Amino acid sequence: MRPRTWVLVLAAVFAVLQLANVTGRDTPDTKNYLSYALSLSGEGKRGAAAGAIEHYCASRAASAKRAQSAHVVRFHRADPTARVTAGCREREWANVERRLRAGQTGGHTAPFMPERFMRIFEARPGYPAFLVPFVSLFGVTWGVWTASVLVAAAGGVLVYLVLRALAVPVPLALTGQALYYVLPCGTTAMRPMTEGLLMALTLAAVWGCALVLRAGPERQRSVRRGYWLVGGALALLFTVKHAQALFLGVCLAAAGAAVALVRRRRGAPAGRKVPRLAGLGLAAALLTPVLARLLHYPSASESLQDLLTGHFARPDRTDPWPEFLQLQGNFWAEWSRRQLREPLFAAALAAGVWGALRRPAFGAFLVAAGATGILTQAGHPDIDIWGERLIVLAWLLPVVGVPLLLEPVVRGGRVPLPAQGHADRAGAVS
Repeated sequence: MRPRTWVLVLAAVFAVLQLANVTGRDTPDTKNYLSYALSLSGEGKRGAAAGAIEHYCASRAASAKRAQSAHVVRFHRADPTARVTAGCREREWANVERRLRAGQTGGHTAPFMPERFMRIFEARPGYPAFLVPFVSLFGVTWGVWTASVLVAAAGGVLVYLVLRALAVPVPLALTGQALYYVLPCGTTAMRPMTEGLLMALTLAAVWGCALVLRAGPERQRSVRRGYWLVGGALALLFTVKHAQALFLGVCLAAAGAAVALVRRRRGAPAGRKVPRLAGLGLAAALLTPVLARLLHYPSASESLQDLLTGHFARPDRTDPWPEFLQLQGNFWAEWSRRQLREPLFAAALAAGVWGALRRPAFGAFLVAAGATGILTQAGHPDIDIWGERLIVLAWLLPVVGVPLLLEPVVRGGRVPLPAQGHADRAGAVS
């Protein structure tokens, strides 16, 4: 089969496997994004709340049923679906009705939480807008599932495209795609939240960097396409979660500056490509806070109060930064202890960095993309937050870096490969 056929086969196999869990993936934040999407599709406040509550409660009930079916004591008891669904509906509707009566009717999201907390989700229209066509065509349950499958499958395809842009052999590029699906990237991307779209857009920016850095003078079209991919990804990231646009912009600018500095110290010309990529990152880093202020998005201090007050359930902290810094120290100490107990992530991260460093210029930008996961987690140092989903962007490092690490083994002839074209034998990115 042609390489593109293998790419589609891998994506299709991944999609079929996701049929085992059509429901049961929701988190509390899913209600907010889904109600926003239903509002954009024309539903009123109560209609949007109803659709989101039904989906969330069905997910809770499905999870409860599966857990009970395998419980050593309760497996023989009656099906809990009706009981869990009714209790969930009662709690959620009581909360929504109370807030609606109190006058909390602004914005697109249903009032599941205090208004200050809901403003955080009002500033993230990208993912709800992405959901709208799927929910409109297939209904809430299958629409959300289809959107999740497509964005997760697209992430794996983008990994393949990144590696092929670097002239990595097809089997290793397919390995990278498969790694995306089987590592936490695929699991997290399937959750009906923003992370899948964040990873896909971040990978689009990484693909743009690969196209720019590898293309020679005779391939200016690829260079221009690479710049457009990076700039477009940063712009779209602002709509999905503007903090990620800021983090990626800062990290790309830092990576470009580091590559230029190293080249200058070695007496090599920095060229135009690396500074231009750094300039795109710097522009995103400077414009994101300006646009966020103009659009009256919640500030960093507001996010900090949300974290330290349990979503504004307690009074605001008068001086939150010392507490935040203390929490940072405690969090990373505990996080490191857990990593030493189960060092898979640390080992994968080290292998990814090692592989990235085989392509110094591109590797710097790949490390920059992965570092945004560390920054996101640092902004929310909560050790128990939904399966460590905030740091998931750091998994992009091993997903792309491990195939780069294995490339010498494959090219050395120890693994037989089908004949490759001239492009596959081209030189690596410097």
